[in-house]
Amino acid sequence: MKKVMKGFALAMGLAGSVSANAAVITYSDFSDVSGLQLNGTASKFGDVLRLTSDTSGQAGSAFSTNAIALSADVSFSAFFSFNISGLGGFGDSDGPGADGLVFTMQTVSNTAGTGGGGIGFEGLGQSLGVEFDTWDNGTPTDPNGNHVGVNLDGNVTSVATVNEATRFNNGSDWFAWIDYDGTIDELSVRYSQAAVKPTLEAITYNVDLTSIFGSTDVFVGFTSGTGSAYNNHDINSFSFSSDFDENFASTGTPAVSAPGSFLLLMLSTLGLIAYRRK
Repeated sequence: MKKVMKGFALAMGLAGSVSANAAVITYSDFSDVSGLQLNGTASKFGDVLRLTSDTSGQAGSAFSTNAIALSADVSFSAFFSFNISGLGGFGDSDGPGADGLVFTMQTVSNTAGTGGGGIGFEGLGQSLGVEFDTWDNGTPTDPNGNHVGVNLDGNVTSVATVNEATRFNNGSDWFAWIDYDGTIDELSVRYSQAAVKPTLEAITYNVDLTSIFGSTDVFVGFTSGTGSAYNNHDINSFSFSSDFDENFASTGTPAVSAPGSFLLLMLSTLGLIAYRRK
């Protein structure tokens, strides 16, 4: 009973920013990976989700076990923190280590695509990916060896990119916020080495995700891959809401403070809250 009441109190704190019937997934760490389908080399490594280890030729992914129902305009907000370490193998223009990781939403299944330069995303139809790419595969795929890109329908040639001067695989924690306002079809990507959501977007891109997904039910998660060069690709924490809210996890912490848990919160129009711990 005490656990239920704790979850109720935490959920009430979200009521001011999360709309009725919004689904919220929260992992403040990955000491418990309940609610996730782990594929390929993905595993629980201590309190983090390790998509690949610092070994060549790996591919790993983790997705929500069940599809999440988005609103009709498929709006959402997401936050996650990650760490890429263990440089190894061949180097490109900015040094060794590859290939990066991708925040991924797809409607087909909770499995992944190809590894290496495909970063586990290539080949996933009806999908959105935001890649943090650490290897230069050359044009037209990559602008350089350290950039963020928006990818659609399993294609690793990004429709929008921004270069980053500081290497993502520098062994430090990074923080990322991804929002989609389905009422105006605008996707925005922010990231930082500080745990505070930047005011300015790194990327904005206009896209009708309802036509990309073809469904309001999506699997949410991450993919990664290594080739001849490699890294440890770790996700430290993750929060996702099926509602657009630019203030979601803006302080760089998951939306609900319940370490190692998967929370699905349904906020009804009457203000009732259903809490489930997996």
